[in-house]
Amino acid sequence: MADFFTHFSCLLDVGTPANAARALELYSIQMAQNAAEDPPSDAFLVSVTPEHGATRLWIRDDVTGDPQSVIDFVLRCAEAFQLSGRWGFQWAGTCSRPRVDAFSGGAHVLDLATGETVAWISTPGWLADRLAEGRPL
Repeated sequence: MADFFTHFSCLLDVGTPANAARALELYSIQMAQNAAEDPPSDAFLVSVTPEHGATRLWIRDDVTGDPQSVIDFVLRCAEAFQLSGRWGFQWAGTCSRPRVDAFSGGAHVLDLATGETVAWISTPGWLADRLAEGRPL
């Protein structure tokens, strides 16, 4: 049997060490809400580490994670701390065993001030579209 994983690692600068501490509280609230869902989405980890600085959150998967949960968390932080500019991250879908169509990836860019998606891509959909373009009608 194969196991499937979604991996990512990214940073979010929340401006001040106080905001970073508050962001960890927002993260705890979101994880508690997530745990109450049936089924819960794959969680992710957030921390402040010396190598990334006191204002940057290190967001990453543990074993596997849910990109939409990361986006939801970043939007919470953007609203709470009036963040602006663009922020984005990318992820990789992997599999513990070789399987056809088991590997993927994606990326998402947000406008933090508006909460709007600027652009996104999912490689399975992109690949299917490109392959379909070459098929005879």
